Amino acid sequence: MFSFNPSQFRCVVRASAAYDLVVTAPFATPWSFAIAFGQLGAVNHALGGQPLPAFAPLQMLFALLMGSVVLVWSVLRLRAPTQQFGRYDAAARGLFSLWMAWAWAQTGQPVLLLFLLPELAWAVVQAWRVRREG
Repeated sequence: MFSFNPSQFRCVVRASAAYDLVVTAPFATPWSFAIAFGQLGAVNHALGGQPLPAFAPLQMLFALLMGSVVLVWSVLRLRAPTQQFGRYDAAARGLFSLWMAWAWAQTGQPVLLLFLLPELAWAVVQAWRVRREG
């Protein structure tokens, strides 16, 4: 069965952090969120989904908090791509995936799948076996 060597796994952790940085950065400020949310709505509509509901300031606050925390977490993993951080990230992605799947089951909004599938993939890869050094 395939397993990562520690160096390969550090590259995986770093790559997942870079992915998060790119995907989550628009969720870190009210201005970038407004643009990103509009784009997400357009993509969702193009995929056959319903228009996304407008965000009230309190709802936006939670999106911004999530975006800010994930940005900091991304920078930490870029600077220290350890196996321990990769495992924690796999667990977090598992939780994110669970709640995205729940939201998709409740709403059927196709744009959620564009986030859910990569989350699941990163969760699996970062939970994969790593050979011991030496």
